[in-house]
Amino acid sequence: MSPFILAAVLAFASFTTHLPADDDPIVKKARKIHKQVLTLDTHADAPIMMQQPGFDVGVAHDTKRDQSQIDFPRMKQGGMDAMFFAVYTSQGPRTDSGHAEAKRNALNQFDLIHKALKKYPNLAELATSPADAYRIKKAGKRAVFIGMENGYPIGNDLAMLKTYYDLGCRYITLTHFANNLIGDSSTDPDGPIYGGLSDFGKKVVPEMNRLGILIDVSHVADSTFYDALALSKAPVIASHSNCRALCDFPRNMTDDMIRAIAAKGGVVQVNFVSDYLKKPSDAHRAAKTKIRMSRVGKVATPDMETRIAAQSDSVSKLYASERASLSDIADHIDHIVKLVGIDHAGIGSDFDGGGGVNGLEDVSQIENLTAELVRRKYSEADIAKIWGGNLLRVLGQAKVAQ
Repeated sequence: MSPFILAAVLAFASFTTHLPADDDPIVKKARKIHKQVLTLDTHADAPIMMQQPGFDVGVAHDTKRDQSQIDFPRMKQGGMDAMFFAVYTSQGPRTDSGHAEAKRNALNQFDLIHKALKKYPNLAELATSPADAYRIKKAGKRAVFIGMENGYPIGNDLAMLKTYYDLGCRYITLTHFANNLIGDSSTDPDGPIYGGLSDFGKKVVPEMNRLGILIDVSHVADSTFYDALALSKAPVIASHSNCRALCDFPRNMTDDMIRAIAAKGGVVQVNFVSDYLKKPSDAHRAAKTKIRMSRVGKVATPDMETRIAAQSDSVSKLYASERASLSDIADHIDHIVKLVGIDHAGIGSDFDGGGGVNGLEDVSQIENLTAELVRRKYSEADIAKIWGGNLLRVLGQAKVAQ
């Protein structure tokens, strides 16, 4: 997840990209498949917008005007059956006060999700299992799973895992853009401090296995990745990561890492963040990294967020020509499938957190990706696995007997 304010991501986007005319045979086939399969997105930052005063996830919004990519009506419009809403906290100080604030923030986001579902019971429902997802789709509603991006709100209290699980959390991204008490991040500007998982992190992973919370290795350092993979008794996921072979960035998975996830039965969920799909120029990446890291280790304030939004908007305008496309997303899916097979690829858009490319601007347009997969000769069975079947298989294996 990129923490940039969505205004920057959408600054120069095209908001009129839709599928071709209905008489196109590929479109006809894609539309039929899209209605049949269960579509699931493992990483949606809707809670970022839900924290904004006056934002209502049960009402349709305009992508450009409202700087939002997700709401229940647009999920229905696009045929998005299920999404993991990510409870995201940026990495602040590794102190008692920092962890207390992170816990408060996380619990507030859980509360916002539950209140929205209570307010709109005819539109959406909480899902915590594969069976829930299929049942809710059959009822014509949206299934909302909950994940947690960044283990920061766990602090040093292992019991918080049970608290978050009971609130519906079914995966936790161990780290974010900087190191926390669980382990090293792939992008901490100060470098590693543990050489992988910390001693506390080596307790977190088995407890997540015991409870049935998926281990998410997006954002973690390579050393943390291999420690977590070796320690977990359940398959692991990368909830929103791409292929380093196609876009060389430490947030992405190397081919060896993708093979290791597959060997353990897990899945890599491709995201829609341009920076991780298509290698930007060195100047563009340096500008984005400087802005991204200006947040690390600090408690967020409105003034800081306003300043970062303005800086991000300027950078996006300057480098608009480098934005990735729908085809780039499919290229990363192709790479995973060719490398380890159809059973280990999925989709984690990162909408509302930096996701969005030319041809796929918000959740209402996800059928465009199904059409691209049809163009690339994927079968309905293949598309069903990519769009949700693989992830739900792994979720069903998350709980491990001790």
